Amino acid sequence: MTFDRSGTVHGILRYATSPGSSSFTDFLAAASPDLLPARVPDTGSLTHGTTIVAANYADGVVMAGDRRATSGNLIAQRDIEKVFAADEFTLVGIAGVAGLAVEMVRLYQVELEHYEKIEGTQLTLDGKANRLSTMIRGNLAEALQGLAVVPLFAGFDVDAADPAAAGRIFSFDVTGNRSAERYYHSVGSGSLFARGALKKLWRPELSRAEVVRVVVESLYDAADDDSATGGPDVTRGIYPVVMTATTAGAQRVGDDELSATVRAILADREAHPGA
Repeated sequence: MTFDRSGTVHGILRYATSPGSSSFTDFLAAASPDLLPARVPDTGSLTHGTTIVAANYADGVVMAGDRRATSGNLIAQRDIEKVFAADEFTLVGIAGVAGLAVEMVRLYQVELEHYEKIEGTQLTLDGKANRLSTMIRGNLAEALQGLAVVPLFAGFDVDAADPAAAGRIFSFDVTGNRSAERYYHSVGSGSLFARGALKKLWRPELSRAEVVRVVVESLYDAADDDSATGGPDVTRGIYPVVMTATTAGAQRVGDDELSATVRAILADREAHPGA
């Protein structure tokens, strides 16, 4: 067995005579951690954003996100915003490590604006999804270390032949692979529960008010079963961020409207607590 002149042998000999764990990995970690394979960093203390949902409706597409961010088993923030307008007709919601995700969204917003200024035209909706896919793939090394960012993308396709089918939703994995989703989709820790609610509540040709209630109720159901997803907080006046993308552009649903929607949902659940 040979050693270089970096002092590794002295470090190992120093720890070899010290009592401690019977694990060789623990021994090597203390004596010369640089000889170990690369370790995934502890991401438990990082702030994570969770559940995002999106659904098509008669006029376009809607996206909503809960307001809770977690750090391990703690609530790091109660009013984080996870849904943003990427440009005039598109929306992006973030799930994963919050700091990296918000930075990616901001860079993506500039990317779309820069392309429009240089080329004199906007990317198609598919082109915008492809650009976001490339950015996610660029974060693959970090994702493999536990610093994953998995956005949800949706928009109104101004080039669609049928305006009734212009609302489109795209999901991604950590490698940047994109998938076109039909009707609705969800991402994040509570996505399984949110998607189950969407499956029961969503139907074709929903009106704007109806689809807003559907996505808010799906987040309510996700929060009921997933501790990392925050439900609407009537006491503090904290409601999900809900945005629509239609022929009129990307617009945010006001808190006054959301308050009325949430109170209606709570009244229904109080009347039928087992629902």
